Amino acid sequence: MDQRPPAHTPRRAGAAALLLALAVLAPACTAGTGGVEGRPGASGVRDPYFPKLGNGGYDVTHYDLTLDVDPDGQTLRGTVEITARATQDLSSFNLDLAGLTVDSATVEGRPAAVNRAGDELTLRTDAKVEDRLHKGETFRTVVHYSGSPRTITDADDSEEGWLPTDDGALALGEPTGSMAWFPGNHHPSDKASYDLKVTVPKGLTAVSNGVPAGPATTAGDRTTYRWHTAEPMASYLATLAVGRFTTKTSTMAGGITVFTAVDPESAKASARTLARVPEVVAWEAEHFGPYPFSATGAIVEREGDAGYALETQNRPFFPGPPSVGLLVHEMAHQWFGDSVTPETWRDMWLNEGLATYAEWLWEEEKEDTPAQDSFDEAYEDKDNWAFPPADPPTAADISAQPVYGRGAMVIHKIREVVDDDEKFFALLTGWTKAHRHGNASTKDFTSYVEKATGEDLSELWKDWLYGRSRPAADG
Repeated sequence: MDQRPPAHTPRRAGAAALLLALAVLAPACTAGTGGVEGRPGASGVRDPYFPKLGNGGYDVTHYDLTLDVDPDGQTLRGTVEITARATQDLSSFNLDLAGLTVDSATVEGRPAAVNRAGDELTLRTDAKVEDRLHKGETFRTVVHYSGSPRTITDADDSEEGWLPTDDGALALGEPTGSMAWFPGNHHPSDKASYDLKVTVPKGLTAVSNGVPAGPATTAGDRTTYRWHTAEPMASYLATLAVGRFTTKTSTMAGGITVFTAVDPESAKASARTLARVPEVVAWEAEHFGPYPFSATGAIVEREGDAGYALETQNRPFFPGPPSVGLLVHEMAHQWFGDSVTPETWRDMWLNEGLATYAEWLWEEEKEDTPAQDSFDEAYEDKDNWAFPPADPPTAADISAQPVYGRGAMVIHKIREVVDDDEKFFALLTGWTKAHRHGNASTKDFTSYVEKATGEDLSELWKDWLYGRSRPAADG
């Protein structure tokens, strides 16, 4: 897009601290007690750019969040119930959480000890619970937490996490911001369903992903909203917008719920574009396969409340009235990024290159601008040649221009190889079907394309996807 220094330990306390650390991390195994021969889950999944992001040893299947938000003080009190499946025998496991205070935690209903090192929480339970954390078994963790959520500044200087707005707050998560407002396994490779119950001051609205799970309820001066996301979602795509919104609900073809929430200051300028949401979704479904979710729509804030749009699942976020082209881009992400989610952040070009190419296709079919013209313009832009799209040099580059423009050029080159639009769009719909609601890597994509086309495309990948220099335009 879009670490704290270690605490100093006095020498005299070093031995005691070491013994305590060993006690916390030691496997829960006691001969004759039935204890599981467990080991700690990893404190990160070794993403190429964010090695400490995410956690090993388990797979989250569902998040149930209950939040009470005070926009005036920019504080929240939260409870998250995490349902997960152990992928190994566990003696302890980690969650990602930035800044907020953990008040208490339980695993399988029993108190858990919580140790913290920066943004890493380590949860350790007694032997009675450890004996249940066998590989393949489902377990539940409940964490109560509170505090002032923080804004996270990325390596590229963009802001995410918890963003105060003029009339409330906004939570955006790409790539690491979701850990600013709830604890979890915050890497794209671990997707889950969500339930969200959010209480805010009366007069404000709380908007999230999915569909409303019943009407809002008011008690005294507080109103509670409930949201349900049935399809798997990576945590970076989860969002929460609290403020004064004009909302509208309708149903488009296929029974898909269309829900829009617009800041009143942006309502008039947004109306014409938002009215085209069903049209854009239907057009993209023709080209990319069936729409992968039960809801769509948009969240539109007033200008100045955030500096970028984001493909938050089911309803993209816009920092002011969007253009049709931007709507097409963010909606295309519902297929490329939200349903088919990158395996690591190195695979970001699969999101942005395909969404950018969706814009080129829209301009070709709706505005009489051939995709070749868009390719030629991107080819001449020297910023697209700063690095290969499949290998950004640093975390600050995963949302830089080559990921978008040169990524789209790769897709155009594939279209040239196929040389038949019917087969090309069949290739795209086959890709979204093969990895629907899952994760995929660049290697998955290149292997899929070669199998689908029956072509050896190693030269295309070498020149356009991984090459350090600009190839000939007709190469």
